[in-house]
Amino acid sequence: MSAEKITTSSAEGIATAARAATKGRGLPPVHLWNPPFCGDLDMRIARDGTWFYLGTPIGRFELVKLFSSILRKDGPNYFLVTPVEKVGITVEDAPFVAVDFTVNGTGKDQILRFETNVGDFSEANVENPIRVERDPTTGEPSPYVHIRAGLEALIDRKSFYRLIDLCVHESYQCEDWFGIYSSEKFFPIIPSKELYGTD
Repeated sequence: MSAEKITTSSAEGIATAARAATKGRGLPPVHLWNPPFCGDLDMRIARDGTWFYLGTPIGRFELVKLFSSILRKDGPNYFLVTPVEKVGITVEDAPFVAVDFTVNGTGKDQILRFETNVGDFSEANVENPIRVERDPTTGEPSPYVHIRAGLEALIDRKSFYRLIDLCVHESYQCEDWFGIYSSEKFFPIIPSKELYGTD
C-alpha cells in the first residue's frame, strides 16, 4: 500500500456501499466501476486467507465474503471497489486460499474444480491456470490457481498433495514435466529430472 494517502473510509462504510451495490445474484461488476481512489485502508489478507481490519481478524464470514466480492487487482495492487470509492488493501500472498477441489472424469479429460475459503469456485483450464512458484532458497513450492480477473488462490497443502497424486509425466515445451491435466490442458508442476535426480 502507498503511504502517501491514508483514507478516512471505514470498513463499515465500504460494507454498506458494497451491500447496496451487490443486490441480486452473482458477483458485482467491479471491472465496470471507476470511482475515485480514496486512499489505503488498514485491511490485510494474510497468507492463510485470514482478513484483518485495524490489526484484528474479521470474524464474520459473511463480511469477509462481501469484501472478497468487491476485490479487484489493478497491476500489482489490490483494492476494494464500490461505485463510489476505491481503497487500497494489503495482500500478503494471494487473496484467496483453495481449500478443496473435486475431480470429474479421468486422464486428459478430467476437470478440476476448486473451492476457495470464501466459497468461490473455479475450474482449472486455459483461462484459469494452475501454476507453481518455487522458493529460490528452499525450493519449497507454492501452488496457485486463477479464480477470476487476475485474482488467484493459494492451493492449501492437503489439496496440493491430492493434486500430486493425480499428476503424470508429460512432455511440455520440449522438456519432461510432472504435472496435471484439467479441461484438456496440461499444467506443469515440477521438472521430471528433479524427481529422478538426473541432469
